[in-house]
Amino acid sequence: MPEPTPGQTPAATDAMPRAWLQPTLLWTGFALVHGVLAWLCFASTGWTLGDVERSYLGWATEAVTGGGVVGISTPFVYPILAVLPMLAALAFGPGLYSLTWLGLVTLLDAVAFFVLLGPGRDPRARVAAAWWLGFLLLLGPVALARIDAITVPLVILAMLLLRSRPVWGTVLLTLATWVKIWPAAVIAALLMVSKKRWQVAAAAAGASLGIVVAALSLGSGLNVFSFVSEQANRGIQIESPVAGLWMWQAALRIPGNYIYYDREILTYQVIGTGTQVAIAVMTPLLLACVAAVLLLAWQANEAGASWPRLFPPLVLALVLTLILVNKVGSPQFTTWLAAPVILGLTVRGRAWRLPAVLALSIAGLTQLVYPHLYAWLIVADPLLVLVLSVRNLLELILLGWAVREIHSSGARPDRPAPDLIPPTPNPKE
Repeated sequence: MPEPTPGQTPAATDAMPRAWLQPTLLWTGFALVHGVLAWLCFASTGWTLGDVERSYLGWATEAVTGGGVVGISTPFVYPILAVLPMLAALAFGPGLYSLTWLGLVTLLDAVAFFVLLGPGRDPRARVAAAWWLGFLLLLGPVALARIDAITVPLVILAMLLLRSRPVWGTVLLTLATWVKIWPAAVIAALLMVSKKRWQVAAAAAGASLGIVVAALSLGSGLNVFSFVSEQANRGIQIESPVAGLWMWQAALRIPGNYIYYDREILTYQVIGTGTQVAIAVMTPLLLACVAAVLLLAWQANEAGASWPRLFPPLVLALVLTLILVNKVGSPQFTTWLAAPVILGLTVRGRAWRLPAVLALSIAGLTQLVYPHLYAWLIVADPLLVLVLSVRNLLELILLGWAVREIHSSGARPDRPAPDLIPPTPNPKE
């Protein structure tokens, strides 16, 4: 590695663009990766587009034919704004619904990719963009074929906006939260570390109030909040980390433990001795773990931790907490990791090599389990249960790394940094 030139920071030198990081090649890679993923959505074993073609299309068709709008006239498993992309995918008719959905997700990804590679960005942003392509390819078709795929580019865009327009970035995060709840983790992290927390809180509350008032004016009543109770009533999904306690018993054919298909939720769940207790405990435990992570971040912030050292691992830790301490464990949850890792790579560069590699490994194992070998998992094949357990263990290791980084950011604070995203280093200075 060449020595830094005078006035050039080591971080900037580490991120000097290489030939394979040129925008033209990155955009070529973007097109190829999304083409492969779209093909896999149709060619993979199982029904990868099942949620899109069965649930999303059904809800959208019912809405436009006068049968009622989920979240308005009936309870909805997702926050109310999730219905908007589902309706948008009907633009070219039900016969092209799946292709339109994939095109919509690709378009959103392209917008986030364009902003990530925009002029004036740190060269590390190109590394993050290349990493994102690798992550999507390893994760496979589920990276496009779920409602979560709508929220990931929105969160990436929001975090890039936070540098110059923190209020608008928060509004975008809030809109994403009303599509799928997980972006609330980024808002919580902002409220913890930002000196503009009152502006952030006002923006999030104002946007949420507007959404709720609009839904109420359409006659939703309490259905606008039905996603909370719908999630709370779910059982133990077989891919969730906590399900491992019973999946291994099922794999070893211990009596009283078995997998069943919940036709109301449309997912495979596990049942056995103690699962009802776990169902009751998991939501309070999740809230307690989120509170513990936020308390650790508050202590680091009070100790003088800088934004670059504290905010990215805090977002990663909160996202992983939502994944790990959860009775639901859908494979698309892995898509959430893209946003905090991209943030860490753009802000901290090589310091985020380990989480970047771990996230890639998690994505690859997730695709191996779903969709390719999922038929083995639903019969509790020991080999597939082992693969899933390794994937979940890697997520736990990644959470441990993030928590350690939060703690050390307060123990060894950097020089003062701006409130949100720090200025872009200029390697030519």
